[in-house]
This record gives sequence, structure tokens and C-alpha cells, in this order.
Amino acid sequence: MVPALLVAFAGFQRRWMADDAYIYVRTVRQILAGNGPVFNAGERVESSTGTLWQWLLVAAGLPGADLATAAVYGGLLLTAVGFALAGIGALRLYGDRAGLPLGSLVLLALPPVWDFATSGLETGLATCWIAGAWLALSTRSASLMTSLLLGLGPLVRPDLGLVSAVFLAAQWLLVRPTRRGTLAGVASAAAFPGAYEIFRAGYYGHLVPLPAVTKEAGQSLWGRGFGYLGDFSGPYLLWVPALFVAAALLFSRRRWAWRVTAPHGGVPLVPALAPVVAGLLCWLYVIRVGGDFMHGRMLLPGLLLMLLPVFVVPVTRAGALAAVGVGVWAVVCAGWLRIPYGGQVGPAGISDERGVYALRNADAHPIHHTFAGAPWHVAHAREVREAERSGAPTLLWGDHLRMAADSPSVTASYAVLGWNGAVVPLNGAALDSIGLADPLAAHSERVGGGRAGHDKHLPATWLAADRGDPAVLPPGLDPARVTAARRALRCGALAELRSATRDPLTPGRFLRNVAGSWERTSFRFPDDPVEAERELCGER
Repeated sequence: MVPALLVAFAGFQRRWMADDAYIYVRTVRQILAGNGPVFNAGERVESSTGTLWQWLLVAAGLPGADLATAAVYGGLLLTAVGFALAGIGALRLYGDRAGLPLGSLVLLALPPVWDFATSGLETGLATCWIAGAWLALSTRSASLMTSLLLGLGPLVRPDLGLVSAVFLAAQWLLVRPTRRGTLAGVASAAAFPGAYEIFRAGYYGHLVPLPAVTKEAGQSLWGRGFGYLGDFSGPYLLWVPALFVAAALLFSRRRWAWRVTAPHGGVPLVPALAPVVAGLLCWLYVIRVGGDFMHGRMLLPGLLLMLLPVFVVPVTRAGALAAVGVGVWAVVCAGWLRIPYGGQVGPAGISDERGVYALRNADAHPIHHTFAGAPWHVAHAREVREAERSGAPTLLWGDHLRMAADSPSVTASYAVLGWNGAVVPLNGAALDSIGLADPLAAHSERVGGGRAGHDKHLPATWLAADRGDPAVLPPGLDPARVTAARRALRCGALAELRSATRDPLTPGRFLRNVAGSWERTSFRFPDDPVEAERELCGER
């Protein structure tokens, strides 16, 4: 329990709410308001990457709990429970009643672990699920309930489907079930993810959440990904604890055995290797897609997985020496090792996300964002409130404020989507040009040179064409390009994309969404309106 208590303490000291967590909050507010699991009423878009986390927040919101508070402290609780389950799983693996901390010391020393113990994102849930699934694999491998638990990875985060696949393969190797047992296990594992995937395809018309489309999760950006890995491993000298852990394993006298309950002190090989393989695959995937814009965040699940078999180790001479070595590094890391761009966005576009929002909110623990330290964000909120009070449908972006054609309230496009979603009323539309909640921007082609997760930028021309009043052209926009964008929106796959997300959800529309979900998910169009018109509508 000691690592669990320590991570809870460290996480509480660094408690905060990420702007991306407010994307979850708006969707949950829409559900509780009766508008369905959408970011903007009237447009079926899945902006929440962690499906299960979204619905857990809905459960917290039903009795009236403050959603930001529930997200922050719920994540902290799940992180602590995950650490406890990891420790229990490691003790069960070695068949011991006591052990020495080793892998847990590595995690406890890292500032990103402290930061993302809260943040309001799904990281705490991922920690708890990973540790709980591994414990179930190690102790109840033959149970169909274990299969069901192992299959939940894609609902925790889509990329954790890799962990589900590895753990389910390990379960099969441990149990070696009959054909009937195999089918029962597969059915149990696929029950919830499969049912939700059918719902997702029919309701949203996509096979993945919209952020996966925006961030091009199927493309490869190896160079940027290795830079992301170096940004995480370099400042904390992670090679030092890695050497001690490797030495502890190399000089361990424990014997390895195939089965879970190995006689004579043997360590079961399959449950020991499964999380290591899963962790390496998670890191490989993160590197392949180019990493993330938040320092360390996307590498934490993989690191936890690789450290699970040595989270605690048997009380042996080799284990004790390794624990002392890692402990010394942990003190140095926790006390002094830091990234060079604390509180800022680094030169590679990777940010100290918690530090950035602490500064912009002028609050050491920014849970309910005010952006007291960022007057430009406050000004945007003021513009939205003024537009709402006017009672007229209004379209806002940048410095422009013009009438919208068919909006019942305020339509605002702003770069910080969580904040935008917090200030725009639920019957309005909160958008960003990146595409986390706007299917048009999400399906536009990637723009080179952007930060990870921020390398799409749909020009304002498209917003004016899609949602603006045709009779009022905002200053600074080319009328010919707006006309081209309006025509492109009525052609081919782009018209179908709008229909899939905005048409009334009849049974026929649901079936058409399912049938076209593969092509719709992979569809991209040029962000230049003239090129898009030519490509989608043909030559005039």
C-alpha cells in the first residue's frame, strides 16, 4: 500500500485539470442535458477519446457532483488503486508475502506521473485497468470475467487495444482452452467493445473517436516520435534505473516456469512477459504516430506495463542492491531532475502541460479554470457572453463577429477547445480549427510543421461557408474561396460526412452510417477550398 499512498500524496500536491479534460466535461454536460453523447447539440461527434472515462463521469454527474472535481479526484483515486493492484500482482507473481519496491520507485520519482495522477483525463483509469487486468490474468486466468475485463482496453483508450490483444493471447497460452472455451472467451472479451463499436459506427458514422482522425493515428511520424521519447527519457536519466532493474533480473536466482502456479518457487513466465511485450508495443505505437504534445503523458501506460513484473521484487541480495540503486536515483530525480522548459511549450512543441495551465490560471492547482493569467482567454469568454446576451445567432472567430445562418445560439471557433466548450452554451457550437470536435477540420489534410495533435488548421473560409450567413461576408475573406467552399460542402464525400453527423438519426441513417463508416473514417480533403471543390465536385 505504501506506493499507492505515496502516488496519492504526490498527485494531490500537483492536482490540476487539463484543458483537454474539459472536452470530456462538455460532452458529459450534453448527455446530462438530454442532448446525447455529443460535443455540440445537433452534430453527432465523438470528441472523447476515453469512452469508459466519459461514462464514468456521467455516473458521477447524475447525483449532481461537480464534474471537474469528480474528474480530478476520481483520477487520483483510480491511480492509487492501480498502484495497489500492481503491488499485489507483483507479490502474487513471485508467490511472496513481502517484497522490495523497485519498479514502483521508478514511477514514483517521475514528475509526469505526479502530474497525470490527476489532470481530469483518463490516465488514472488506464493505470487502474492495466494493473487490475494484469492481476486478474495472473490469478484468475481461466475465468470468463477475466476475459471480459481484459477486453475493455479499447474503451479505456483505443490504443490500449494493443494491451487487450497481448493479455488475451497470454490468457489463451495459460489456459489452453477447448475450441468452445476459446469462443466463449472471445465473445466475453469482445462483448462491450464490439457493442460500442456498432453504436459508434451507426451514431457517429466513424470507426474511431474524432481525435484519432484529427491526429492521424494511422500515419507514421517516426522522427517526431523518437524525439518525444527522448524528451521523456533524457531529462530523467531513465537509463540509470533501467540498468539496475536489468541487473536485478540478470542476477536473480529465481527459476521460470510456464504455468501460473509454479512449484518450488518458480516464477510464471507468461504473466511476467505479457505486460513487458504489451508495454513495448505501446511505446512502439506512440513513437510511430509521432508522440504527443503533452510531456510524457502517452508513454506512461507503456512504462507502467514494462515495470509491472518488477513493481516489487523478492527480498534477495540482488533485489536489495537494485532497490538501493534505484532509490538513490529516485531521490535525485524527484528532487532535482526536471525538463528545461518548465511551465512552457518546449522548442519541439511538447509542453509542460500542467505548468502551462498553472501559469495561465495564476493558480497552483487549476481545477476550475479562470485563466486569470491569460487575458486573451478571458476576453474570448467575455465575447461569448456578450453574444449570448444579445439573443441573436452569432458566429465568432478571431476578431470577427458576424451573424450565423442557422445557429440557435453562439457559434465560436477558438484554439483552446476545452475552454471554448466551457464558455459556449450547450445549445451553441464550440469548435476549433484543429478538429477535435469539428468533423470538417478533422477530415482536412494534415498541415506540415505543426505540433503533435495540432497539425491541422482549417481556414476560416470553411467556417464562414459552413455556418455563416451567405448574405454577410466577414472582412478579410475572399468571396470566390467562400463560394468554392460552399460548393465543395455539397459534393461527394464531404456532403455525406455532413449528413452522417447532422441528419436526424433515423434507422435508415444509422444503417447508412454503419455501411459507410470505413470510407468515411479514412476520407480526407484539401483544406484549400478551390482544390477541394475541384477534387470533390469535378471541373466546372
